[in-house]
Amino acid sequence: MLLAIIVWAFANGNAAVSTLIGGSIGFIANLGYVLRAMRMTTGDDPIRLYQAQSAGEGLKFALTFAGFALVFWGYKEVSALPLFLGYASTFVIFWVALLKQR
Repeated sequence: MLLAIIVWAFANGNAAVSTLIGGSIGFIANLGYVLRAMRMTTGDDPIRLYQAQSAGEGLKFALTFAGFALVFWGYKEVSALPLFLGYASTFVIFWVALLKQR
């Protein structure tokens, strides 16, 4: 949301909406991953843990693909660069949060 406000200040409303949509795609895909992977994670069996992570990644990929497909299909005025920057910002936040835990 902060990135969308910054983009709006320097660009236009369409770019800000595109940034917000890109960030939302990343957030929803990561949420799907967490819900799927954690739901299947029980016990200490490494094979089961691997399967849970694989299932989560598969769902994350499908949600990401579907999100971008819906945007490019339904939002003809999309600004591609802000869309992808908003999506990529979710990864930056994820890695910063992980590094902060150390």
